[in-house]
Amino acid sequence: MMSFRRLIIWAAAAACLTTSAYAQPAPVVTSPAGAVQGLTDGATRVFKGIPYAVPPVGQGRWRPPVAMPPWQGVKSAVEFGPACVQPSFKFKSVYTQDIGATSEDCLTLNVWTPADARKTPVFVWIHGGSFTGGGSKESLYDGARLAQRGIIVVTINYRVGVLGYLAHPQLSNESPLKISGNYGTLDQIEALKWVQRNIEAFGGDPANVTVAGESAGGLSVLYLMASPAARGLFAKAIAQSSYMVSMPELRERRFGETPAELQGARLLTTLGAANIGALRKMDAQSLVDAAAMARYLPLGNVDGKILPRQLVDTFDKGEQAHVPLLAGFNAGEIRSLTILAPPVPSSTSAYETAIRERYGNLADEFLRLYPSSNMQESIFATTRDALYGWTAERLALKQAARAPSYLYLFDHGYPAADEAGLHAFHASELPYMFGNMERTPQYWPKIPATPQETRLSDAMVGYWTSFAKTGTPSAANEAAWAPYGSTGAYMHFADTPKAASDLFPGMFELHEEAVCRRRKSGDQPWNWNTGLVSPILGAACP
Repeated sequence: MMSFRRLIIWAAAAACLTTSAYAQPAPVVTSPAGAVQGLTDGATRVFKGIPYAVPPVGQGRWRPPVAMPPWQGVKSAVEFGPACVQPSFKFKSVYTQDIGATSEDCLTLNVWTPADARKTPVFVWIHGGSFTGGGSKESLYDGARLAQRGIIVVTINYRVGVLGYLAHPQLSNESPLKISGNYGTLDQIEALKWVQRNIEAFGGDPANVTVAGESAGGLSVLYLMASPAARGLFAKAIAQSSYMVSMPELRERRFGETPAELQGARLLTTLGAANIGALRKMDAQSLVDAAAMARYLPLGNVDGKILPRQLVDTFDKGEQAHVPLLAGFNAGEIRSLTILAPPVPSSTSAYETAIRERYGNLADEFLRLYPSSNMQESIFATTRDALYGWTAERLALKQAARAPSYLYLFDHGYPAADEAGLHAFHASELPYMFGNMERTPQYWPKIPATPQETRLSDAMVGYWTSFAKTGTPSAANEAAWAPYGSTGAYMHFADTPKAASDLFPGMFELHEEAVCRRRKSGDQPWNWNTGLVSPILGAACP
């Protein structure tokens, strides 16, 4: 399963350049980082490709980011910077786009701001791509529409793949903290520090920053909420289709995960590299391609410093950032990620036998939720819920004890998507909440330009921007979005937003118990290995 996942998550990383044309130069903004001149389009200004850290090349490869020193003169900020180096091979999917040139000199960010911005709330977006690819210049992430609603949008690049997450004993020995890996997360933290130092010059309020992301970007938000190094750098958080999977520990073997340093050592052996110095001399693109072919899986690791413990433990202990949270997932997540789902068994009896073998006294409840009467749909729902549904509700539940939290289900379909079997597929909420329905990738099912679609997009833009402003999601003339609280309230985005409660009764409880049993056993990971490919679960949790 891990090799299959690598294929699909890379496909989800693809993106393309924003094609908006800005005809007029924007006024020069002089910030502590230096002066920049971007472009303007009516009441919106955009500044592209602003460097926030020194390029991590040569001996800077696999080191924490270093803030970019202030520059002299006026820097042109009219073109996006290159995306970070990522595998050169492509897989055709709904996500496939051309993101143009890539480079190790990629630690840049982009700013969309209302022309009259003064103490304006800030929305920092972290792209998805399963820590393998993607970039801040993806067309869906154009921030103009959100900026028109009175917030500043910042999109960032961060190191991905082997360049962003490799851990190795030699790298740990180089570190004053004696840790390695998590460089992509450290890049995100450095970008947030840049925002704190500089965004006021663009009209932003550094005390009112929302960090947001989808898929691996949503998982990044969880890492930032869990990391002491990010504390105080943001005031609110949005996690879309995030997944609270188990992580490797830096040096210990726990929960069936190979230690991150050992993963790195094995990769060097596979690549025929004698040491880290040899890898630092390799061409970046060749290295990234070779690591991907070797099935290197980038993920944050529990190093005791940047990520102190497993995310489930952090949220159980209340050690995460106590900020308002908006979290949710899509009804058809796995319809565009089918390689994450196991094949349909030959018969209903084979399906039920496998579930009873793996789930024991939880099997009856499992089969109630995911019956054999439609095995394909049950398999899609199982993987969706174990990865995304359980995570979203767990986040809402745990955060509700610390700060207001809001839960959603995106369950919207339209003709082209539904006809392709892609109802509410992974990431399909993005064109709506960014207001960029006309900017979808080449193979993305085309969204019709109808009043119904426009209304839903307007509503989602309203909810997301109001949350960034105040910590409470609201939209004019739409349903009131109640906090998760004790009633399990959530917003159901179907044809229109509808307030509801008690999402998929029994779903969260089943997967929470399954993960609890895996944690108790100490030798079973929790991720997409669920349902038919679940390990045999142990005894009930207390």
